[in-house]
Amino acid sequence: MTETDLSLAEAFNQFFELVPANTDALRDVVYRIRYQVYCHELHFENEADFPDGRELDEFDAHSVHCLLRHRPSGEFAGCVRLVLNTSNSPEPQLPLERHCSDSLDKKTLDFSQIDRSTFGEISRLAIVSRFRRRPGEAKTAHGVSDEALSITPSERRIFPHIALGLYLASATISLKRGMKMVVVMMEPRLARHMRYFGINFVQAGDIVDYHGLRGPFFITSDSLYQGMRPEVKALLSIVGDQLTVPAPPLTDV
Repeated sequence: MTETDLSLAEAFNQFFELVPANTDALRDVVYRIRYQVYCHELHFENEADFPDGRELDEFDAHSVHCLLRHRPSGEFAGCVRLVLNTSNSPEPQLPLERHCSDSLDKKTLDFSQIDRSTFGEISRLAIVSRFRRRPGEAKTAHGVSDEALSITPSERRIFPHIALGLYLASATISLKRGMKMVVVMMEPRLARHMRYFGINFVQAGDIVDYHGLRGPFFITSDSLYQGMRPEVKALLSIVGDQLTVPAPPLTDV
């Protein structure tokens, strides 16, 4: 079998490894990737607010973080987090609620009617610049580039799916915790990209200008599988094999 004959899941597994950021050292890598992408490159956040070169916020303390490592180089290519609710209190506990609650359509998604232990928020997906789009095109944290890398045909085919792998990592984390739903502030074009793979996020409110044009979306654990393409199901299985995530119970405050 040649490299170009590899399936999506096989090629992803050959070139990438998902790593739970479950130590201070690994979380430090996460924060430094986010600083590079969100502050230095995209200017979504003010560099001066993070003088130590690490981008953190109040949600990191109750999040599960994950890194993506490029196996051939050993370089960490990106990161993502799943923000958890800390209690069943009705107070806002997720970034989407804190920053974009006015854009939510409560007829479609009403957090006050949902057990908070059953959902979390995919957040802060970031991919380092050399794995994103070409200079001048890297306007989003989830873009792709194969420039400045000595890569094989299979790697070139897999690079556009790095964001997909990170989203599936968050989905895997949520499923391992018994969650029924994840929410995310997402660009409409990324939602369309996910639909191409049969992953159908539902829009739950208005598109707003928050680090670019984004809107609130959600997907349930049941609907995640319904339209998913077979090759993506195989990739989800690989992602699950790569990740081992503990699942402590939700505690009320």
